Amino acid sequence: MMFKLLILLFLTFPLFTSERIIALSPAINEILFALGVGEQVVGNTDHCTYPKASLKVTKLGGYADPSLERVLALQPTLVILQQHNYRLASRLKQLNIPTKIIKIDSLVNINKAIIDIGKMVHAEKEAEEISSKIDKALISIQNIVQNKKIMIVFGHNTQLVKRIFVAGKNLYFNDIIQHSGNKNAFSSQKMSQPILNMENIIASDPDIVILLAHSMERFNVDATSVTKPWKQLPISAAKSDSIYIIDKQYSGIPSDRLVYFLQDFKRILNDYKQKTTAP
Repeated sequence: MMFKLLILLFLTFPLFTSERIIALSPAINEILFALGVGEQVVGNTDHCTYPKASLKVTKLGGYADPSLERVLALQPTLVILQQHNYRLASRLKQLNIPTKIIKIDSLVNINKAIIDIGKMVHAEKEAEEISSKIDKALISIQNIVQNKKIMIVFGHNTQLVKRIFVAGKNLYFNDIIQHSGNKNAFSSQKMSQPILNMENIIASDPDIVILLAHSMERFNVDATSVTKPWKQLPISAAKSDSIYIIDKQYSGIPSDRLVYFLQDFKRILNDYKQKTTAP
């Protein structure tokens, strides 16, 4: 198999005067377009749908199963991927294809990824500008309210019996909560992905619940059906009517559009403050 791939690489890898970049995650793809080098992106994943120009780029598969043969056929001069694609990165490096692995799990790593990708594509100034906008947005969320327990939930559960995915200590959402002067309602120190049930949620008693539900339309559910079970729980967030939905795709993609999520987060904190401090 490796011999066949080497032959394919040899036959289809001419010299290019400009970069031919493959972006193997939506976040990487969005960062490249935000840096102004979208025209150099020749391949991305099935999930790379923003900006619209991304839809015209050759699709190479999903998060876990990008096709190595398709990657080679595109004759890339640079492949950028995330850490979970380590096996593919190893094979590409064996074939002497320039490959970069980035981490975007924490705020520090997101910022570093933007700066590093900017250096890779000679867009250092643009990368610094994006990083600066994120820093300013982070400053703007500080101390609007303090020491509140915030739970960030993934998905559009219409029932809260089991398998409720929330942000734990291993993701940048936890950094955002802490940066704002508040605390994650899920208090375990485990770094694995937390999966809760109704009893766990009630025990956590969040003051604010933020539901990241950007795929409601695809699954034919609406905001009322998603928030209703949360409003029926005996938790502080339900009592103060502080169950919020962010239904935008960017809410789960740590790219330059993190700024938009931070703006939504700020609006939520301000709304909660108004509700809970009103006479």
